[in-house]
Amino acid sequence: MRTRTTISAAGAALAALTFTAACAPGSSSSTSDSSSPKTIDVKSFKGKTLTYVYFTDGPDEQATRTAISKFESETGAKVNLQILPFADINTSLQARLSAGNAPEAARVADWHLFKDEAVDFKQYFGKDYASQFTPGAASTVQDGSGHMYAVPSDITINGPMINVDAFKKAGVAVPTKWTWDELVADAKKVAAANNMKYAVAIDKSGNRLSTVLSQYGTSMIGPGNKNVLDKAKATKALTFFTDLVKSDVAPKDFWLGSGSKYTGANEIFLAKQVPVYLSGPWQVGAFAKNAKFTWAAVPNPCAERCGGFPGGKYMTAFKNSKQPELGAAFVEWMNRSQNQAEIDKTAFWLPTRADLTKSGIQYPSRNSDMSVFVSQISETPTDTWAGEASPAFTNAAKALIAETDKVVAGQQDVKTAVDNLSNAVDKAIKGAS
Repeated sequence: MRTRTTISAAGAALAALTFTAACAPGSSSSTSDSSSPKTIDVKSFKGKTLTYVYFTDGPDEQATRTAISKFESETGAKVNLQILPFADINTSLQARLSAGNAPEAARVADWHLFKDEAVDFKQYFGKDYASQFTPGAASTVQDGSGHMYAVPSDITINGPMINVDAFKKAGVAVPTKWTWDELVADAKKVAAANNMKYAVAIDKSGNRLSTVLSQYGTSMIGPGNKNVLDKAKATKALTFFTDLVKSDVAPKDFWLGSGSKYTGANEIFLAKQVPVYLSGPWQVGAFAKNAKFTWAAVPNPCAERCGGFPGGKYMTAFKNSKQPELGAAFVEWMNRSQNQAEIDKTAFWLPTRADLTKSGIQYPSRNSDMSVFVSQISETPTDTWAGEASPAFTNAAKALIAETDKVVAGQQDVKTAVDNLSNAVDKAIKGAS
């Protein structure tokens, strides 16, 4: 899991010289049949300029700039990198597309908003292009007809981190595999031995709560944008979780006091008030700098099944831009094995490519922790990816938080919450159709 990915010199040279495409630049098709891709000489890009609209999560900006410089050197093209606040990406892109001023490429959190304007990458890189990525990641970028309107550039997988010092003081072994019942029992023992206020903390997030649903065997939205919530399994999951919060094993005041918005529990973990914290790899860089104790990422607990719950960002290219072929080629190049690996190492991103997930990435620091998160990609059930990628997920996740709040506050029972949640999922799907 921790070997460095390499590409042979001959392979790298060949990759630098060619791109494959399946149809004429910018053309569209009603099918995803791309059985006869053709080779395009990248020398045709020399002197051309593409605009890349981007938002940054932090350390990824410099990694992206470094990759862009390499792309410019290899192709002779120029990249106009335009960085916007995350909150402005969707409205800015929609305005540009409406005005006939499409950029060549963009980084987005939800490609569904732009699929009518996006290129189908299979038309450029062949019908099997999606197979370069993990099955889960590939499933997030293809529609029901097999079109591939985006490329999965980086993903997250939820998972727990523990206070290792506190575990050692309590004489509790650092887990390599555990169930939810074992996690709670261990966490209670560790918290008691260290006079910690809580045993378990989880971000107030519909995505994080979806992890618990998945581990108990169900999701809200499945393939085909269908409501797949199993009410019996959801009832077990939410009963388990809300019992933790109501009993203050997980912080009740944090849950009730943070309203409906996303709220991270990272400060509770950093303050050494809890030994186990369920969040994700985006915390690794900050914890490496700010934690005043030894900590580590550990595998997700299992109930009916294991793994976490995914999140992701995507790169897309626009067919009505001035240089659609260049835009598509840029996205493909940025997500080649060696290039994606270099960005991931600096940005603390998890890979989307199947080869990188199998081989692992050598991160410059906290490599063992990042490797734990990488290992959870293959453990995460495939159906969760369809749910996360659904255009209805955001509103469904908000409903999950709202209904859980009411249970914790004593305003309704779990059965009512699950019934309301199922209705809200139907509404979210209808609204996104």
